[in-house]
Amino acid sequence: MTTAKTLLELAGADLRPPPPDQSCLVLIDLQNEYRAGPIAVTGVDAAVARAARLLARARERGVPVFHIAHLGRAGGMFDPDGERGRIIGAVAPAAGEAVIGKTLPNAFAGTDLAARLAATGRTDVVVAGFMTHMCVSSTARAALDLGFRATVDAAACASRDLPDGRGGSIDARTVHEVALAELADRFAIVVRDGDMPW
Repeated sequence: MTTAKTLLELAGADLRPPPPDQSCLVLIDLQNEYRAGPIAVTGVDAAVARAARLLARARERGVPVFHIAHLGRAGGMFDPDGERGRIIGAVAPAAGEAVIGKTLPNAFAGTDLAARLAATGRTDVVVAGFMTHMCVSSTARAALDLGFRATVDAAACASRDLPDGRGGSIDARTVHEVALAELADRFAIVVRDGDMPW
């Protein structure tokens, strides 16, 4: 039986994660909304811990950091003035780090993220955050369209159980893994098990 290959592998693409001096770090929706409430993700603490380590290493190595925060409505999910809309303390922005609010899953849509990334002169974007199948996926896919090379740190992302459309549900781990497989096929380098070179 032949082992399946991604389109990137078949095309002979360079699948090595980028070094820090060529990278920007984009942390997507690492907000308290995903720790508790109706859309809490499975494995949130482990993903946040991994994202915090990635953030610390980025800061040590001078990697430009961009924090993305989903902007909901007052009194609802992602309330920008409420606790659940705040970025989780372990990955909170430091002075001088960009914080970009968004209202759509794709962090490029309706924001100046692309222009800010371009201003760094770097074309490699390392992405982490919530949810793997939603905002991480849509942002990584859009990055390709905009001329950026995306790398997703799998352990710094997570998803939640989703309805299967037949009265049941698909467990969060499967959702996460399928989203990563889809991204790895054409849209991003997917780094697993600490392979990020920073």
